[in-house]
Amino acid sequence: MLTRNGSCLILMLILSCQKMIIEQAYQLLKRKHTALIDDLFIADVCVGAYLTAIRLSDGSSGVVSTGMERSPAAQKKDRFFGPFSPGRIIGRKAVDLFNEDYPLSILPTLRLAVLNAISSSLMTFGHYKIIDDCDPIDLIDLQGSQTITMVGAFQSYIRQISATRNKLFVLELNEKTFYEEQVEYYRPAEEYKTILPISDIIIITGMALINGTMADILEAIPKGRKVIVVGPSGSFIPELLFSKGVSIIGATRITNPELLFEMVSQAASGFYLFGHCAQKICILPKD
Repeated sequence: MLTRNGSCLILMLILSCQKMIIEQAYQLLKRKHTALIDDLFIADVCVGAYLTAIRLSDGSSGVVSTGMERSPAAQKKDRFFGPFSPGRIIGRKAVDLFNEDYPLSILPTLRLAVLNAISSSLMTFGHYKIIDDCDPIDLIDLQGSQTITMVGAFQSYIRQISATRNKLFVLELNEKTFYEEQVEYYRPAEEYKTILPISDIIIITGMALINGTMADILEAIPKGRKVIVVGPSGSFIPELLFSKGVSIIGATRITNPELLFEMVSQAASGFYLFGHCAQKICILPKD
């Protein structure tokens, strides 16, 4: 059985792993847009069952998948009531999220939501191509017989790819994520070092940014493979992911922040947003 100190240590180790790419993305934004970032504070936040939305003081909004590592409940005397604990998020400076590792499992989610919000006003100025109303799977040639691996079970993609002649693997932590007819595609997530090198196309859900596995996944992929990151969590400025071999980012543009917060508070998942308060976009390098 884990002691309180043991569970805190595990949580801090998890947060350290999760911080890698998120911290790199923050430092990239910080170098390029210090004046923009330093004065921002969190104006509103909504942590829903599936998504988390943040609004910053400049009116920009970001949305990510809600990912929280569960740890044993703390004794009352050991509970954390410091910065960014429940009731102490709104009004705090956005940069303070990145200055210290607070013992909160929601921390990576909040950090990534802030990065996405800040990035939303910068997307049109980058050296990359944005395609509106486009899903990454529309940019893949599914007519051949390639090996396609998904990291994370994304149901709509499983249905589309499994209907083709392509070989499909889906790396997942939880086999119960699959319907009975889909179990043949399941591979335990820990097999990624074996599966990814034999794959032609790799589709990674943005949850890998939240749970801290993205860096290891990208390192295991040989150069020259088509790599796609998809989902709202990957909606920050894309230079970092492009530099690590990602070919396409399927991101989310918020079109109606007020409706976004309303839907997130009512347990909306990603597909509920499109056509109502968000738009699918694909981001590619200009070359």
